[in-house]
Amino acid sequence: MTSQDPFKEISIQTEDFSLADEVALLEKNNLTDGAVVTFTGRVRNNNNGNSVTSLTLEHYPGMTEKSLAKIIKQAKEQWHIGRVKVIHRIGELHIGEQIVFVGVTSKHRQDAYAANEFIMDYLKVKAPFWKKEKITNAGKTSENWLAAKSSDTDKADLWS
Repeated sequence: MTSQDPFKEISIQTEDFSLADEVALLEKNNLTDGAVVTFTGRVRNNNNGNSVTSLTLEHYPGMTEKSLAKIIKQAKEQWHIGRVKVIHRIGELHIGEQIVFVGVTSKHRQDAYAANEFIMDYLKVKAPFWKKEKITNAGKTSENWLAAKSSDTDKADLWS
């Protein structure tokens, strides 16, 4: 990376992202890391037996970025990793659209896999995002705010 092109670790955005472009940025001029591990989450068409039509994500600006920076810092303290990129979209998203990207580089794959999973697990329960799901059930449309799943909390607790 040049001084005119600093690597930005965190992006909260409404616009979509290109998986290929994000991987290219993780790899650009990165001659020390041999592993690149990525995760991309998408809006699925079902949840808890209901048909999902869209998902709206909101966040607390400033607090969200600080929370994500803290998660990345913890990952860097626990594993030997190089670059990290976290993108989280906000606004109304439709079925199949990308919601989140987590990319991690490291010299070896074990650290990249572990750090990527840790970041995603903590992002699900520690980052201040709120999700509202629009669903159709028995022909009726409704909207529900989603609470954190106990399975996500249990998974994040395993890292402690």
